[in-house]
Amino acid sequence: MMPRIPNRFGGGARTNANGLHFEQTTSLDTALTTAGYCVIGNKVFDGDNQIGLSVQKHDFYKYFLEPRYIRFSDYNSKKWLPDECFVNLETKIVYIIEKKFQKCTGSVDEKLPNCDFKKKEYEKLCHPIGFKVEYLYVFNDWFRQSVYRDTLQYIEDVGCNYFYNEIPLDFLGL
Repeated sequence: MMPRIPNRFGGGARTNANGLHFEQTTSLDTALTTAGYCVIGNKVFDGDNQIGLSVQKHDFYKYFLEPRYIRFSDYNSKKWLPDECFVNLETKIVYIIEKKFQKCTGSVDEKLPNCDFKKKEYEKLCHPIGFKVEYLYVFNDWFRQSVYRDTLQYIEDVGCNYFYNEIPLDFLGL
């Protein structure tokens, strides 16, 4: 599998039908629906075919892991709650999506490098059922500042991903 390249140029004027555009108040469900997919409950359909699940927070466990007999406490000491999650049932990849929107300096700066740890925690849950994990951030333009250069490089170095304002559909296997 070739490494994925972060979308450092997406968003703004470059946002189009090839990406899921996110705003601070936008949900994954809204972005998928806008892109032409049908979301019913937590199930995502392309026409009549269910292609995935859109789950967040506790629903990640309730609708994805528990029906597959995965109890988080057998693998993790803490229940991690993703902002959003797309489970691609066709490619068997779980996309953990954390949205970070800033307008001024804050504590989020120190939380960003935790992506490596969290990805590993989600992998413990998903690997026993044959799913791979991709961990990604959706940032607003605040994070384009040069003070984030080292943090963004670290995110890439540990195999996590980030995008600005949108997620390209092909990244999610759509």
